[in-house]
Amino acid sequence: MDKDRNKHDIIDDDLYEEIDDEELYELVEQERKKALAKASMEKNQKPKRPFPKWAFWLIAFVLVFNLIALIPKTFSIPAIDFLITSAKLSVQDDIQTYKKAVVVIEAGKSKGTGFAISSDGTILTNHHVIEGEEEVTVAFPDQGLYKADVEHTYPSVDLAVLDVDDQHLPYLKLAKNPDYKPDTPIYFIGNPLRFNGIANKGSIINSITLSDWERPVVMLDAPVYNGNSGSPVINQDGKVIGVVFATLDHDKFDKVGLFIPVTYYLEHRD
Repeated sequence: MDKDRNKHDIIDDDLYEEIDDEELYELVEQERKKALAKASMEKNQKPKRPFPKWAFWLIAFVLVFNLIALIPKTFSIPAIDFLITSAKLSVQDDIQTYKKAVVVIEAGKSKGTGFAISSDGTILTNHHVIEGEEEVTVAFPDQGLYKADVEHTYPSVDLAVLDVDDQHLPYLKLAKNPDYKPDTPIYFIGNPLRFNGIANKGSIINSITLSDWERPVVMLDAPVYNGNSGSPVINQDGKVIGVVFATLDHDKFDKVGLFIPVTYYLEHRD
């Protein structure tokens, strides 16, 4: 276990990744929708192409666009890859079910992610997403907008509990004895950048104790971006094992995602 954060490691609580070109955003959003439609069509068709043609054209366009513009940009190929992966995952029945319980949180000028953990409107997210607010707006994919009260906050582990007034809402189950072994595959769903309901996958790297934390958190090999704060980390059994809260520039593993073990919430709740 990697117990101490190296002094050269840099934590980024805002999960910041600069991608702000309006025209490029619109292009990628259009291609994401096309990918979802194409993936749905190909789900029941054989043979399947190993890689969609549009992706090659999209990547080529981005490269040409940047060359012509002659302006330094921080738009990376992984930023396209995470949308392609999401489009492929989003046609899976289990992912479609998980996404119904994941909400967009609007708190002041900030946007983040949360997810329902009970049918009567209990929502888990990061403390830093709703910090300073007593009431926020949450949006379920199917049920729409709700006002949510901030019921409990746990700043020491960067978690918060919200409550909306409704019944029979979709929700995710929490793992009671989660496994955090290295290389364990996971899914996570959130609202990165200016997108909503993006599903992605990755694997656990190891645990790490940050210099300003008393307890270890878990490193994730996955494309985590601004807006993923509060995203549920889901194991292969469909249970939530953690909550994404930051990224870290690690000396050995480069840029990694960080998530809070769900057991920390269970301990505070009990």
